[in-house]
Amino acid sequence: MSKRKTERLLGLVVCLLSTRRYLTADQIRQAVPGYPEQDELFKRMFERDKEDLRDLGVPLETGLNHPFDDDLGYRIRQQAYELPELRLEADEAAVLGLAARVWQRAELAGAAAGALLKLRAAGMEAGDELPAPQDIEPRLGTPEPAFGPLWEAVRDRRPVTFSHRAAGRSEPQRRELEPWGVVNRHGRWYVAGWDRGRDAIRVFRLSRIAGTVKFCGPAGSVTVPDGADVRELARVGLRRHAVSVRADETGPPGWDLVTTRFADVGSFADYAAWFGPDAVVLDPPDLREAVIARLKGALA
Repeated sequence: MSKRKTERLLGLVVCLLSTRRYLTADQIRQAVPGYPEQDELFKRMFERDKEDLRDLGVPLETGLNHPFDDDLGYRIRQQAYELPELRLEADEAAVLGLAARVWQRAELAGAAAGALLKLRAAGMEAGDELPAPQDIEPRLGTPEPAFGPLWEAVRDRRPVTFSHRAAGRSEPQRRELEPWGVVNRHGRWYVAGWDRGRDAIRVFRLSRIAGTVKFCGPAGSVTVPDGADVRELARVGLRRHAVSVRADETGPPGWDLVTTRFADVGSFADYAAWFGPDAVVLDPPDLREAVIARLKGALA
């Protein structure tokens, strides 16, 4: 489903939830953004939208406000739309609370709030018990410009291309990725998937993506492998190729001591520096110095 259609359907739901009266198709066209002015085009689009809402389980009702009305109207009764009472365990409530703190902004909020404001401005009755427009706004706080298009690419299973600046490199490199998911770890956003250029799984930090993320293939052309765990990919990092992993009893709490193999100091230094403050190279000295040099270069 396209972003434009999603916005229109969300606006339609908010509009029909916001009135106790049945709204005619013409009133809906005036209140909900995204519908065309041409009558025939609007009629076809509105019919498809009604079918989509019913397929999604939205209880769309039709009826007349008065026996002598000529045009059928539409509404969604809030009592029929509401979820039943939810009983959550403590850990489930904690997860929802964490999600609520993460969400801060979303592009769809404007469509919902706009439909509600237009409805009230037109003099149509809106329930006082409904939340204010700012209260129905879902929010996802991410300062990364790459988040929006990458999230859409994961949702629609589309490959993307972007420029990524690895730690220690002054110039970004072009990457073509089949994205499997976007995840937040320790306050940083990552995208994981199949790097077509490297022919391997890769994880990229969004803050190191330079410029615009562009789609480079049709929707549905990316296949996510069964069992792919994006959060684990972002967490594992150096552990993926480790010879041994054990808790670091002398370091900060939660850190592991990882022993791994590598063939080339320069290549592995690029890889280790990518983790920034999440990894510290202890030994051998030449690798440690190479990583420090790359981090200093990135800082400069």
